[in-house]
Amino acid sequence: MRTRAGAIAEAGGVDAAIVAGTVPAVIETTLSEALVLALALQGVTKYLAIFGHGSTDLGEVLRVYGEEGVTRTVNCRNEVEMAHAATAFAWQYGEVPAVVTSIGPGALQAMAGSLAAASNGVGVYHIYGDETTGGEGYNMQQIPKEEQGLFGRLTATMGESYVLHTPSALRDAMRRGALKVNHPYKAGPFYLLLPLNTQPELVTLNLAAMPRKPQLPTMAPADTQALDQACDLLRRHRRIVIKAGGGTRGHDAALRRLAEAIGAAVVLSPGSTGVLPDHHPQNMHVGGSKGSISGNHAMENADLLVAIGTRGVCQADCSGIGYPSAEAVININGDLADATHYNHTVPLTGDIGAVIDALLTRLEATGGLSLDDKREWLDACGRQKAIWAQFKTERFEAPAVHDPVWNRPVLTQPAALHVVAKYANETNAVKYFDAGDVQANGFQVVEDDRTGQTYTETGASYMGFAVSALLGNVLAEKPEYGIAFTGDGSFMMNPQILIDGVEHGVKGTIVIFDNRRMAAITGLQKAQYQHEYKTNDGVAVDYVAMAGSVSGVKALWGGTSAEELRAALQAARDHDGLAVIHVPVYCGDDPLGGMGAYGSWNVGNWVEDVQQKYLHQTI
Repeated sequence: MRTRAGAIAEAGGVDAAIVAGTVPAVIETTLSEALVLALALQGVTKYLAIFGHGSTDLGEVLRVYGEEGVTRTVNCRNEVEMAHAATAFAWQYGEVPAVVTSIGPGALQAMAGSLAAASNGVGVYHIYGDETTGGEGYNMQQIPKEEQGLFGRLTATMGESYVLHTPSALRDAMRRGALKVNHPYKAGPFYLLLPLNTQPELVTLNLAAMPRKPQLPTMAPADTQALDQACDLLRRHRRIVIKAGGGTRGHDAALRRLAEAIGAAVVLSPGSTGVLPDHHPQNMHVGGSKGSISGNHAMENADLLVAIGTRGVCQADCSGIGYPSAEAVININGDLADATHYNHTVPLTGDIGAVIDALLTRLEATGGLSLDDKREWLDACGRQKAIWAQFKTERFEAPAVHDPVWNRPVLTQPAALHVVAKYANETNAVKYFDAGDVQANGFQVVEDDRTGQTYTETGASYMGFAVSALLGNVLAEKPEYGIAFTGDGSFMMNPQILIDGVEHGVKGTIVIFDNRRMAAITGLQKAQYQHEYKTNDGVAVDYVAMAGSVSGVKALWGGTSAEELRAALQAARDHDGLAVIHVPVYCGDDPLGGMGAYGSWNVGNWVEDVQQKYLHQTI
């Protein structure tokens, strides 16, 4: 095994070693080494792992291959944390990693964390130990039930799964896995279950026959019928809104060309900030249940919806009633179900960039499009954007507000978030947002000009994602500096990043916006029932002392003013490693304390009203 690994490292890859003749195409080896080789043939060489009795054999292979320089393994302290780190790395850098756990509780935790990858369409391999195939009795930590393949069934519910009960089935498993993790429109986690007894079993492997990373062509409609229908809708309607979903990330130029060519107001989803520059006059900012004044105005008054790369998530389209004036839909999406989510839809399926190119080419070929009748609409939307800009400025510049919990004046959440977000953009730091009030206010606050400035895990809103995401950077060849925006609750979900961050050389900053409560839910409770219930506690935590107790972490007090917070951010950036800034923030009824909500949501005592409106929604 070591000789083989050394030959692969010297040649620069498995295929190169086969061509050089230093590694034969057909070999006999264990399933564990066969899997590592099969993954390497797909370009997967980076692992995040927590080894246990369910993965010792695979761990030994990774030890040898790591020492020879073929693979790299980052050991972690929490399975949820490493699932998030793997998701963030794949999402940000476009490279598929693998997560390795043992059997039972560790695998369950990693699978729970994989919800973020599944919800955001990010490809990651998850490799878990599994019960033995011999049936000798219960294995410790398996699901204690007299049935076969329970973990395989469980993981298949979250994404796609393969139990390697037979080592020779590896080829089929890798073919299915390659398509799932590299799917151009609907990527997600792929789960490989390795029974404890099959990992060391010998298998004859033909390396030349193993699946490689698929090279898939971009697709767009082949005939002009649907394109002509879309062109007709664009000419007939005057109030056009583009809803840019998470799938538009990376299609910045194509989206801008389309918006400017058809005179559309563009409304963003929480996960697509930056696809159109913040200052662009047609960018109406986020829309939906949390939304913005301008974004929700455009959604509510548009007579034609152009949905692009969006799943129609409840918070993004106000639980299905976000477009009450829309008469028709053009839906650009690679997934058939998502492309036909709304009624009265012309679906244009395929790659977003290719479809937009085809649509604009057809529009020009059939006489172009006059923007004269769109000007009144864009002017009206522009006025709402100006109102939103003034609204934001008032909150960004708000003075510190006295908070009864802190018993002193402290920064409001919007003001503190703006200071950090602005600093991040000025210093080319990547922003990661955690779930909760920080995330909800965050996507209303950020002012990005391109894809990749912000990663906000709104697919699952998984608490602890942002701080864990910093760990993903250590796998990158050219890591970017990151700032994790997290609340006190989210930080405590994955505080082990303090240890793992130092251990693996993370360079980044964690900013803890501490309001001593679950403020997003407190606000929802008050809006619905005028009372908060069990969303806070009376336990004060000195996060500076906590973080500072870990050697290598620079712990800073963020202060109670914008000036103090900016100074702390610079001190953190000057530190060659991981830094933590603790910022107390206000929570209360002062209107300057939050960014507000502008849409509808089918939860709590709003349900009857929302569902009645949905009953009469025609698209």
